[in-house]
Amino acid sequence: MGSLSHWVHRYFVDNGASSWWLTGLRNTLLITVLALCIGVVLGFTVAIIRSTYEQTGKLKVLNAICKVYLSVIRGTPTMVQVLIFNFVIFASISVNEVIVGGVAFGINSGAYVAEIVRSGIMSIDKGQMEAGRSLGLSSGQTMKLIIMPQAFKNVLPALINEMIVLLKETSIIGYIGMTDITKAATLVQSRTYEAFVPLIAAAVFYWVLVTILTYFMGKLERRLRKSDRK
Repeated sequence: MGSLSHWVHRYFVDNGASSWWLTGLRNTLLITVLALCIGVVLGFTVAIIRSTYEQTGKLKVLNAICKVYLSVIRGTPTMVQVLIFNFVIFASISVNEVIVGGVAFGINSGAYVAEIVRSGIMSIDKGQMEAGRSLGLSSGQTMKLIIMPQAFKNVLPALINEMIVLLKETSIIGYIGMTDITKAATLVQSRTYEAFVPLIAAAVFYWVLVTILTYFMGKLERRLRKSDRK
């Protein structure tokens, strides 16, 4: 394969390779961050609506809408959802592909985050809600100040796993013509006519990103556990 310098130039620098890799890495990170923000906000909102309905019978209409959302998103392939967002929902609108990808993956992730958080909320003893109400707190205040902090700590490992899955699932964004890490690998492959190095490089990039995410989320989890012991 020649010298190391020649090898690096062939797969990571020459013929626009460096631009593809950098663009792919940037787009993967941007889509993941945007999708995480949307997924967490949407997921927690849906989880609170559903758990409130199950505990009090309130928010019946919103709960019905949430159930339809969860059924549709969890019952259809992620790739099909991304294609629908790109070629149907945003077809007549000039929107950056990062936004399209972020929204599509965020709405998809929100459905899974919702079920994770809802299970955490429902695992908290119902006496906690009654205790909050006895202290003069409203249902919303009790949920915010008492229930949610406990539920979040309980489901954090599952949420971390969902974030990792989301990061890796962004690898299908190339189907709408966007350059992410996987697409960059295929572009280098088409130029060099060799698949091994570009695909292994893509795998390494994802592994590094997942490792970094796991490290920081693990630190957050340990910090929360320590605060519980104090």
